[in-house]
Amino acid sequence: MRQGFNLTEVARVLHTSQPGVSRQIRELEDELGVEIFVRAGKRLTGLTPPGETVLPIVERLLHESDNLKRAGEDFARQGRGKLSIAATHSQARYALPTAVRDFRETHPDVTLHMHQGTPQQVAKMLLDGDADIGIATEALAQYDDLVALPCYRWTHSIIVPPGHALLDAARDGQVTLEQLAAWPIITYEAGYTGRAHIDDAFDRAGLTLNLVLTAMDADVIKTYVELGLGVGIVAAIAYDDERDTHLAAIDARHLFAPNMTRLAIRRGAYLRDYAYEFIRTFASPLNREVVEQALSAPDSASLEI
Repeated sequence: MRQGFNLTEVARVLHTSQPGVSRQIRELEDELGVEIFVRAGKRLTGLTPPGETVLPIVERLLHESDNLKRAGEDFARQGRGKLSIAATHSQARYALPTAVRDFRETHPDVTLHMHQGTPQQVAKMLLDGDADIGIATEALAQYDDLVALPCYRWTHSIIVPPGHALLDAARDGQVTLEQLAAWPIITYEAGYTGRAHIDDAFDRAGLTLNLVLTAMDADVIKTYVELGLGVGIVAAIAYDDERDTHLAAIDARHLFAPNMTRLAIRRGAYLRDYAYEFIRTFASPLNREVVEQALSAPDSASLEI
C-alpha cells in the first residue's frame, strides 16, 4: 500500500524478487481465506473490503516490528543511533537550536535528522514512522494517533522598520488593533505559527486583516518588512535585537491570544533512552515519567502547562 500497489517497487524496498512478493501475498490470502487486493490481470489496483479491514492491523504490526528493532538496538548499541525530529520552520529555526546544542554535548554518538514541514506534514511524518518526535504549534493535538504534549506558551510581536508610526503609538500606550488594521500586513500562512489567533482577533473586532503577503517562516516576513511592503506579525521568539538591527519590535500579547508549542509522538511508538533525554532537554517539565504516563493515557491532548 505504501508503494502504491507497485510490486516491483515493493520488491526493491524488501530486497527480494517480484515473484517472491506475489507468492507471499497469495499465501497470506490463502491463510486468511479472503482476497485482500483487487487485481487487473497480474497488477494490484486496490484493496478489497476485507483488505480495508485488514490494513490497520497490518500497519500496527509494521509499527510493532519497528519498535522491536529499536528495543534490540537499545541494548546492542547503548547511547548510539539516530533520532529523527520533524518541526515547522519557526520551531527548527528559533526554538530548537539551544536544545540541539545541549543534547549533542551529552550525546555525541547520536545522529540527529531534522525534517521541516507544515504542521500537517509534521503529523504525517510521525504517523508514517519517518520521524520520532514532532514539534509544531498547531494541528498536532488534532490527531487521535498522536500524543501531543504541551511545551511552552508564546506570543506574537509586531515588526516594523525604525521610525515607523506604530512605534510612536506604542510609546504613547499599547498599540490597538484598529491602529494595526490601518497598515498592510505581512504574516504567516494559514495554519502556521498561531495564524488562527491573529485571524480570530481581527474577526472578533469586526476589522479587516489587510494581508499583502504571507509566508511560512519569520525570516521571509522580516525581509519584506525591511523592504517596506508592510507591517509584520511574527512569533516573539523570531525577533532578536542584536540580529535584527534594521527592524523594531512591538509587544502584541495584548492583541492576540497566546499560543502553545506542542511536542508529539506517535501513540504506541517505542522511544529509545536518548529520545526521552532530547524531549527533556527541549522542554524540561517533560521528563521520562511524564512522557510515559502520557503515552499510556487514553487522551493526553488535553494536558496543559
